[in-house]
Order: sequence, then structure tokens, then C-alpha cells
Amino acid sequence: MLRSQIREELFKIIFRIPFAGEEGMEEQISYALEELQGKSEDNIQYIHDKAQSIIEHVAELDEKIAANCEGWNLSRIGKAEIAIMRIAIYEMIYEEDVPNKVAINEAVELSKQYCDEEAKGFVNAVLGKAEKSLE
Repeated sequence: MLRSQIREELFKIIFRIPFAGEEGMEEQISYALEELQGKSEDNIQYIHDKAQSIIEHVAELDEKIAANCEGWNLSRIGKAEIAIMRIAIYEMIYEEDVPNKVAINEAVELSKQYCDEEAKGFVNAVLGKAEKSLE
């Protein structure tokens, strides 16, 4: 699988957090990974491990999102946008092999696919501010 495909599968998992709660996410991860049967075990394990790690850091990631959303409360932001930004900020903080610009670009691409037209600019702006705050 390409990294962009892996991110898309991660998005589908992380998007479920508000609906399943953090305590129900292991089951949700299992459901999502069942749909990936036929993919390499390495990719499936990578998606599982990364999803688990994002879930473990969700409070920190949400804090970073909130700190970079001027005038926006997290409850006013779409669930898809939050899921996308959680993945990107996680990559910017914890994955040294993923350049920040790549994490941001991939997030914008996901927002084009799963969100409304204005979301891509919003996601890009928030992640750009977050990137600067991480320097």
C-alpha cells in the first residue's frame, strides 16, 4: 500500500473515535482491519500500531489543534477535519521520517476527498500554524 492509502485507512479508523469513544476503539480498529484482508501483514500491523498510538495521544493532539484554531472551538469543527488533523499533527510530532510539509499536504488531500470545499483551506491553515509552533 502507498503511504497515502495507509493514511486514508487511518483516517477511516480515527474518524470513529467520537462515535465509539476511546474505550471502544480497539474493536473499531479490528473491524477496519478486517476490511483490509489481502493486504500485506506489515501494512495491517503498521496501521494498527499507528492508530493505537494516535488514540493514546488524542488529548495532546486535540490540544495542538485547539491551540492553532483562532476563534474556533473543537466542538464547532467537523469530525472529519479533526480526524485528518490528528493524523497530520501526530506525524509532525512523532514521525521524523515524514516531513511536515508532506503530512500537511496529505491532510489537505484527504480533506478534499472527505470534507466540504472550505475545509482544505482551514486544515491547511491550522496545520501550518501548528507546524510553526512545533519549531
